[in-house]
Amino acid sequence: MGIGRTTQRDQASGHSRRKLLRGGALLVLGGVAAPLTGCDLFDRDDQPEPPPDPLRPMVDESLALAEAYRSTATAHPDLADRLGPIAEAHTAHATELARVIGVALPSAAATAPTTAPAAEPAGALAALRALEKTAQQSATQACAAAPAERAALLGSIVAARATHQEALK
Repeated sequence: MGIGRTTQRDQASGHSRRKLLRGGALLVLGGVAAPLTGCDLFDRDDQPEPPPDPLRPMVDESLALAEAYRSTATAHPDLADRLGPIAEAHTAHATELARVIGVALPSAAATAPTTAPAAEPAGALAALRALEKTAQQSATQACAAAPAERAALLGSIVAARATHQEALK
């Protein structure tokens, strides 16, 4: 007598029809399920997006400051030599902050100023000083809350913004 399952009719060794059908069905299902796993059907990861980096607002603020300086220089060409380097400094800050947090800088159209520069140069400079003071305060808060590896960068931005206020007097 052979080893294995035998049928009741002929007592011959072999495989039952049920076993063959079950094996075939598993092969078919396995062949269908394998491509579906590539579509992320079975590996759904419902993890929420990580929160934005706390320095992201600093990038946006630096870009907005640079654009405010550029628009003021355009409105008052006699101030362009004075304001151009400060605008470049803010752009450099935004570039470095973006590098640190691993984001791309937005296009120039996304950083358009929300208000037009003042009509007279003295008013425009006063408005820029007010922007710098507010920006310095936010950079100081970010520096105080930042981990040590980011504090040096933020500290230099705080110092630059204080210097810009003096340069605008």
